[in-house]
Amino acid sequence: MNTYNRFPVTIKHGKGARVWDEKGRCYLDFTAGIAVNVLGHGHPKLLDAIKNQAERVIHVSNLYWNEPQIKLAELLSKHTTGGSVFFVNSGTEANEAALKLARKFGKTRSEKKYKIISTINSFHGRTYGSLSATGQPKYQRSFTPMLEGFEYVEYNNVDSLASKMSPDVCAVILEPIQGEGGVLPAKKEFLETARRLCDEYDALLIFDEVQTGMGRTGHLFAYQYYGVTPDILTVAKGLGGGVPIGAVIANEKANVFKPGDHGSTFGGNPLACAAGVAVMETITSDGFLEHVRTVGDYLLEELKKLAETYDVISEVRGMGMILGIELQKDLKALDFAMKCLDKGLLVTLSGNNTIRLLPPLIIEKSDVDEAVEMLDSAFRG
Repeated sequence: MNTYNRFPVTIKHGKGARVWDEKGRCYLDFTAGIAVNVLGHGHPKLLDAIKNQAERVIHVSNLYWNEPQIKLAELLSKHTTGGSVFFVNSGTEANEAALKLARKFGKTRSEKKYKIISTINSFHGRTYGSLSATGQPKYQRSFTPMLEGFEYVEYNNVDSLASKMSPDVCAVILEPIQGEGGVLPAKKEFLETARRLCDEYDALLIFDEVQTGMGRTGHLFAYQYYGVTPDILTVAKGLGGGVPIGAVIANEKANVFKPGDHGSTFGGNPLACAAGVAVMETITSDGFLEHVRTVGDYLLEELKKLAETYDVISEVRGMGMILGIELQKDLKALDFAMKCLDKGLLVTLSGNNTIRLLPPLIIEKSDVDEAVEMLDSAFRG
């Protein structure tokens, strides 16, 4: 089905932060499969984990236990909220599970406690629950009516959030950085207020870290930078380093699922979990996240220099290695992305006028210099 507006290039293979097309041309990859390939392409530890697990057992279903699933759950619990884990296959599935969990939590309090608050310009997925939580009418318009009980507030507006809170709210779902909404970081006050209001109204706070998680911000998860802990955390994209996997992590208060409430045939697949273990062990190893912060800060400073040079750039923002270059409103980011492609740099978009950079977390400063040189050339003409 024709559901993707693809760039005119066919990728044949990759190594590190670079990929090659069918004609043998090399590109510097600053998309990382949309924040998925956190270890780049062909990382030896990830490849070994996949190969070794494939030789043992690939799939058993959740009728039985499997060791990689147990180990990955332990790692996620240890390095996050210390809660229980449910495995899925994508970010959308993770958010769907989180929304179901929130609705069941609400039922334990009151039949009327089912409303879920999201933010304008948020993105949580394209299936009906996650799409209903997504605060962008352009994604919803052709598929209405959306599910009942979802309300939207202005991102980073504490008054807007407070005005929608009530005893009927079972959860608030937020992105610490709006990835599809323009690479817009949350203000600490906004997240702190969300935490306080959820506690006040006995509602769950859900952080969608599908895009910001797995070291993308220079912290394992963005909530750790802000110092605001959610009740439910969703993760996917980078968790498998390219192998499809996602997870929902819930604290004791939110963990209300019982056998039969939710399920996934492929969720917690041994092969995917083995990949997840390799990624988690690598990202949490000494020096890795410090490297992401150091190189990410360097990239941000170099982009700010470009912004001082070119009037077409309205603002540069982000954290770690999720960065956005917002252009003047009358300009289309796609036009500049195509220029970057022609120069040999892969970038993606966020909205109509923001270029989004999501490089593999293993890039070096020399890769940044090369990318900035190509961006400079694209902006120059």
